[in-house]
Amino acid sequence: MTTESEPAVRIKSADGVGWIILNRPTSINAINDEIRSGVPAALEAMDDDQTIRVIVMQGSGARGFCAGADIKENKPVEGPVAARRRLARAPWIESFDRVSKPVIASIHGYCFGGGLEIALACDIRIACADARFALPETGLGLIPGGGGTQRLPRIVGFAKALDMLVTGDQIDAAEALRHGLITRLAADRESLDRDTAELARRIAARPAVATRYAKEAARAALDLDLRAGLRVERDLFSVLQASEERRAAAAAFRNKAGSKK
Repeated sequence: MTTESEPAVRIKSADGVGWIILNRPTSINAINDEIRSGVPAALEAMDDDQTIRVIVMQGSGARGFCAGADIKENKPVEGPVAARRRLARAPWIESFDRVSKPVIASIHGYCFGGGLEIALACDIRIACADARFALPETGLGLIPGGGGTQRLPRIVGFAKALDMLVTGDQIDAAEALRHGLITRLAADRESLDRDTAELARRIAARPAVATRYAKEAARAALDLDLRAGLRVERDLFSVLQASEERRAAAAAFRNKAGSKK
């Protein structure tokens, strides 16, 4: 059985897929300093590892993906100026934005506060039916500080995001799917693990550079106007056209098509 004496972040890899596992199950994987330092380190290492083509974020234990920040963590009291200065230094959650490979969040149970912000920072979100999502910070006199106010409106739209932000209400997995917060839904935890692994392996089996460039182009669309975004797309397309990987993929496709005749 996993215990809290084990590392708060575990990693493993197989079949071109790297797994980053939040590993504080008795705390519903609540975010502490070990997670804040361990997740960025794992993301950077996996992004640099050429044998890994897809990264999966997962929470351990039966209760949830991540319940948010660990309010029991002993941290020194700091004034507002010191807090603003600390938070202005490359927040750990922004390490997700530096990853060139697709990152999948595999979500079960509680996905609240900072846990939802981790999921929002991932590229693809798959959840099982028991998943629950919320940003409850305004009820504590705060607002989300890990990207929730910025990423959620970009994914579900302004009105639904503001509804969740100002009420703190939970939504279930079915509602999350309807609003595009998640893109895939699994029936239960066993199906979630199986479906996540299958999805990650399918992506990992595709040409790696094209996959990374597709992500780069799509993410550019969040920040650029259409004309600038199309320019990024054309630049990346032209690089891929001349790549050895594209030629190999085209040859494999022709061979496969020829064998079916």
